[in-house]
Amino acid sequence: MMVRQGSGLRIVTLGALLALGGCEAWPNRPLVEDVRCADVSAEIYFQADSANLGADAEQLIRAAADQAQGCTVTRVDVLGLADAPGSASANLALSQERAKAVTAALAAARLPAAQFHVQAAGDAGAVTPEGLAQPMRRRVDIVLRLAAPSS
Repeated sequence: MMVRQGSGLRIVTLGALLALGGCEAWPNRPLVEDVRCADVSAEIYFQADSANLGADAEQLIRAAADQAQGCTVTRVDVLGLADAPGSASANLALSQERAKAVTAALAAARLPAAQFHVQAAGDAGAVTPEGLAQPMRRRVDIVLRLAAPSS
């Protein structure tokens, strides 16, 4: 008889908790977040004084474009950079050529249609306030802004 009363008490307690808590307290969002369409960032590196893409850079660009397949690409940010040595105008032109090369490679890699925001910084920021050259500035930074496709 005591076992029955104990079990009955547990059932009543569980019922009261469910009635007080209700299902509305449960979050109205998926338990597992879909990260398939998370933004993709990559750094594409170049040889000194060059805007030519190497095989590794082309492979990285294709991989980024492949990751965007099935997603809505809301925007593509492309920023060309250059090292400090050389004239400011030459470095700006070089960073522009690098940004153009990466943009063309993204388009060739069948990146889903997107608005491109292409910039070139040249050697701006290539030297620290202490006068030291920033390492690894021969690159283009890309960010694919992705969203899950609308249903």
